[in-house]
Amino acid sequence: MPQARPPAPGADPHPEPDLGLDPPAVLDPNPDALERALLGRPASMGRREVSRGAGVSIRSARKFWHALGFPLVGEEDAMFTEADLEALRQVAELVRSGVPEEFALSMARALARTLDRLAIWQTQLVAEAIAEEVAELGGDDRPAYDLASSQPVLEETAVRMAELADELEPLLVYVWRRQLTAAINRSLADAPEADGTGVPRVVGFADLVNFTAVVRRLSERELADMVQRFEILASDVVTAHGGRVVKTVGDEVMYLTGDAAPAAAIALDLVEAMTEEPLLPEVRIGMAHGPVVSRLGDVFGTTVNRASRLTAVAPSNGVFVDDSLARQLAPLSGFTTIRTRQRSLRGIGTVTPSRLVRVTGVRDRIDVTAHP
Repeated sequence: MPQARPPAPGADPHPEPDLGLDPPAVLDPNPDALERALLGRPASMGRREVSRGAGVSIRSARKFWHALGFPLVGEEDAMFTEADLEALRQVAELVRSGVPEEFALSMARALARTLDRLAIWQTQLVAEAIAEEVAELGGDDRPAYDLASSQPVLEETAVRMAELADELEPLLVYVWRRQLTAAINRSLADAPEADGTGVPRVVGFADLVNFTAVVRRLSERELADMVQRFEILASDVVTAHGGRVVKTVGDEVMYLTGDAAPAAAIALDLVEAMTEEPLLPEVRIGMAHGPVVSRLGDVFGTTVNRASRLTAVAPSNGVFVDDSLARQLAPLSGFTTIRTRQRSLRGIGTVTPSRLVRVTGVRDRIDVTAHP
């Protein structure tokens, strides 16, 4: 990250002050310079020229560009670079070699949706890091969160991201290959049964308690910090036990495991970790065991719905599991389940959840139907 210089004595910090950032070492933060740094050359071609160069129709070029998540452009707009032309050529070669066009477009959409979020995430991380340095040096009396969206910090962020791109690119490819290997192995393990039913898995949801009330009393920066910390902590706990984070939606994290033991460890470790975090509210967790259907990185089915509904009725800092998972946990040491009263779950029906707790020594399964 760039080092910021202390401001001159008596300097007026408003508006958009000189934040003491070192002058860019490689390029200026203007669109042409950034395009040259990141894409090789600035945009100079229209859609007709780039489609002709790739040997495809304008219609096919337009579909590919749109699949990548970019807006459609006018006939005369010079929006394309040599890098765009080369990418379109590669896609055209795939299609000519026998790959269906719709498959190629689907792969483009998958890349676009994933890398769009990645690019935004990385850019914000760099901007916040620069803003924190400036705030520490006293270059501005605004909070670091506000500084991250100031023009000088954004310009410095653009420069630093362009400088980091070549260093990050090999890491991006390496992580993709690692994740691809894991995804292939999971898909082989998750192949449907002979009768077409989904493979049995444990699905879990971790939900922040009273999130709406918490949001009302936090600033935007505090809310962002809380959600980020929750996602990081949940991801660390889930992956440490060999589980997979399926998705995060603000106040909720959905995860998946193949076996009951790691699922139980994840849930209880997450509750313990959350109680030790003063920044985070209480959490409640629901888990269910049964067949799931995998599709485009997500999972679906009655098991998922049951786990979600159990989460909604679980107590604060508590874990509810369904009967199937309770049976899976019965022979395992280190955990016990406590049957609770019956509850009616929307879209599921009447169930009797069991509360999961950690035990040591001799393990006895307790049945306390009156327990809340």
